[in-house]
Amino acid sequence: MTRYIAARLVLAIPTFLAVLTLVFFVVRVIPGDPAVAALGDYASKEAVEALRERMGLNDPLYVQYFRFLADLARGDLGTSMITGKEISELVRQVLPYTLQLTVSAIIVGSLLGVPIGIYTARNANTGIDYVGRILSLSGLSVPAFYLGILIMLLFAVKLELFPAVGGGDIHDLGDNLRHLFLPALTLGLIMTASVTRLTRSAMLNVLQEDFVRTARAKGLKERVVVMRHALRAALVPIVSIIGIWAANLIADSVLTETVFARPGLGKMLVGAIMQRDYTALQSVMVIYTMFVVGVNLITDIVYSFVDPRITH
Repeated sequence: MTRYIAARLVLAIPTFLAVLTLVFFVVRVIPGDPAVAALGDYASKEAVEALRERMGLNDPLYVQYFRFLADLARGDLGTSMITGKEISELVRQVLPYTLQLTVSAIIVGSLLGVPIGIYTARNANTGIDYVGRILSLSGLSVPAFYLGILIMLLFAVKLELFPAVGGGDIHDLGDNLRHLFLPALTLGLIMTASVTRLTRSAMLNVLQEDFVRTARAKGLKERVVVMRHALRAALVPIVSIIGIWAANLIADSVLTETVFARPGLGKMLVGAIMQRDYTALQSVMVIYTMFVVGVNLITDIVYSFVDPRITH
């Protein structure tokens, strides 16, 4: 087990470096000059050239790359070209909102998707199963921003139960949860559809196995057979889909935070793109990279606990 976890940790390092390298070069091929974006289109050539020199943009690309890695190693994300503020401070202000939204959506999607998938699998090819399959297909077909608008219209505009926009006071738990409910429900329902379909498929395959028939032949209760034997054998693909969605929710949070005018990394990313703040854009992409690589690493480690055979 220890060797397996150590191996996954070692493999995560080159993956992280490869993605960081991709982010570095992608940001630099975006059309436009960062110095012009910071000073404006009417800035003089002398001012633009002076800013390029101060930002190190005139250095060779490999020099910029190694300086980028050195700054990251020190935890320095740079300074925003638009506001002049430290990006690490801006990230600290919005990161809790994105983490809250992502974790809440994962909880909603897992708590709804897994039980519904198990229930529809136990009642395969019945009316309940058909309804569940139709709803899950519908959930997979609806974009996050569109579902967010519908939920906002229902709960915020019509019923007036929750606030429509904003992230609430991070230090006020009640206010924070009220602002979190609608965006978390939006992403959680979309995740529920995918988790439901995969859980149903995995459970249908496992329920046909010989060890399940043996457990039933021993007289065990159906609940024990399903939850203790069948579900345990089906956990690997379920953990896989939850891990995939944990990474996907970061991308979906960009649209959701925009729809609900909620502070977060997604909204910060959109603002950096609109304002052509290349330093902030690069830094946010680095944070996203760290999150995705971390989620994949955690998923691999969870595999080893769900199915010990994976470590061999």
